[in-house]
Amino acid sequence: MSQLTALQLGSPLSYFLAFAMPLLDAVLPIVPSETAIIALGVATAGSADPRIALIVGLAALGAFLGDNLSYLLGKRFAPAVTRRFFSSPKGAHRRAWAEHALARFGGRLILVCRFIPGGRTAVTLTCGIVAYRRRSFVTAVAIAALLWASYAFMVGRLGGKAFEQRPWIGFLLALGITLAISALVEVGRRGRRLLRSRHKPQTP
Repeated sequence: MSQLTALQLGSPLSYFLAFAMPLLDAVLPIVPSETAIIALGVATAGSADPRIALIVGLAALGAFLGDNLSYLLGKRFAPAVTRRFFSSPKGAHRRAWAEHALARFGGRLILVCRFIPGGRTAVTLTCGIVAYRRRSFVTAVAIAALLWASYAFMVGRLGGKAFEQRPWIGFLLALGITLAISALVEVGRRGRRLLRSRHKPQTP
């Protein structure tokens, strides 16, 4: 990521990466899209150039289109997607959780899972497989994409600003903050699920 933190505003590569990495991350979760956006935020720390908004907008657009691509793949190729992503016991459990949570929370789940590693792909693919309401899906992923892009980029800028002379420290700090927040969201989700299971009435 050292090359990313050295990129400048106006560089075509900056704009390409801001758009392409969140797009690819939707179907290839190994692509470090959040790390890339944080690094771009670090690279622009201290700048008030209006083109910063373009980078955030491209990141949000890439994330939005990626989520819609994941939805369409799940809808059109449901059997193949199920075999590829949900055939293992862990995958089947993740899909069952996603279906149940979608029925219970709807768009709120899509928003939250944007910030959970691996949750984004599982939920967007499942939305396609179960033919979740398209209008509701598009609205939720649009809001989630904009919030995520703004959050990741601004965390990077704050870290970069705090360590202008040593951008790598700012990058690592920003990345640590986002990982900690993602972990807290996941712990909260698991905690609520555990509490519900404990309070669930037992059948005689």
